[in-house]
Amino acid sequence: MTVTVTSGEVTAFRLHAHHLTNRLGERGLLDAAGGCGVQNSPPGSALLAFHARVQNLTQERVDEAVSEDKSLLQSWSMRGSPFYFPTADAPVFTTGVLPPTEEAMRQFIPGVGPAVDKLGLTLTEAVELTGGEIGDVLTGRQLAIDDLGAELAERIAKKLSKKRRDTWDEEGPHAAGQPLGEAVVHFCIRILTLQGVVCLAPRAGNKAPFVLVDEWLDDPIPDIEPDHARAELVRRYLRCYGPSTRADFAAWLGVRAGDAGPWWSLVEDEMTPVEFGRKAWVLTEDLDALRSAPTPTEVRLLPPRDPYTQLRDRETIVDKRYHQDVWKTVGDPGTVLAGGKITGIWRPHKTGRKLTISIKTFGALPVRDKKSLRAEAEQVAPLRGASSVDVEFDTY
Repeated sequence: MTVTVTSGEVTAFRLHAHHLTNRLGERGLLDAAGGCGVQNSPPGSALLAFHARVQNLTQERVDEAVSEDKSLLQSWSMRGSPFYFPTADAPVFTTGVLPPTEEAMRQFIPGVGPAVDKLGLTLTEAVELTGGEIGDVLTGRQLAIDDLGAELAERIAKKLSKKRRDTWDEEGPHAAGQPLGEAVVHFCIRILTLQGVVCLAPRAGNKAPFVLVDEWLDDPIPDIEPDHARAELVRRYLRCYGPSTRADFAAWLGVRAGDAGPWWSLVEDEMTPVEFGRKAWVLTEDLDALRSAPTPTEVRLLPPRDPYTQLRDRETIVDKRYHQDVWKTVGDPGTVLAGGKITGIWRPHKTGRKLTISIKTFGALPVRDKKSLRAEAEQVAPLRGASSVDVEFDTY
């Protein structure tokens, strides 16, 4: 039986699941990361996303979790993007994300198909070639993608036939001067992260180096059945973005809707259909929470690609006429959350130690919200390395 709810109940449920109704306590970092992961592109956005969810969050606290107690891990995950997630949940965000078929893997990594086809390889074979060399290249080292890719490509080339090696060394279409084989290696490293072979170490300057997972972590990532990991990934998705659809889940994950069966079908018997202007599905066990989520009242400055704004039914949270302002192909702004609604966008500009935050809203803001946003900006400033902040308001 289909359950009817309001869009307001859906929004309140999602905001509560994303820890945006009330901030978590200072020890809530792992809970904030464990919902659906926290994307860290553009670099630094994850810190602001954590700040929006956790009281008194600092860069030092995140660094400690990543580098010292290793309770927080960063790796490429959904849509081939870098994400933070609890190390204890690594199987969900690696094994659980890994496409199980050659065709789905090709969809997950756009652009790889023509490259491996030209080489006469399957993507699976290319990943095996890369995985066979990466241990020798990366042991005891931390290498950014360009350096790692170049060394791997050079080693692999020596093991190819002359005809295939000539194609491997040709300049490819992905970057000026980059050999085709090196581009293929870059693509394959995305799969190796999902296989739990490599992960990302903390940034060094403007580079994010890769390390071997077995060297980075004191304990190995638990080996669990892929179906168990995929099912749990869908559950976490629905807890954060439900009610939702198979097609929306596929887009969030980074595969075609037709390839989402190995995930979605695993938990279909745990779902109930819901109507709120569109038909979607929610975990049956979350129905009571969907109907009773607290009304959100606080304001937040959410970063570009915040987990909350990664939902796919965008009309639920932003009027369609503003979609091109909120979700851009390049250079996404941050978003303003006030009273449970996305009410505008914001952009930072830093000069020396002074940060200017320009806020542009979809309509007039109450004075109390402007005051709260100024207070939020004061907390964002030190996270951006600033000692002072100005806030400028404008409307569409």
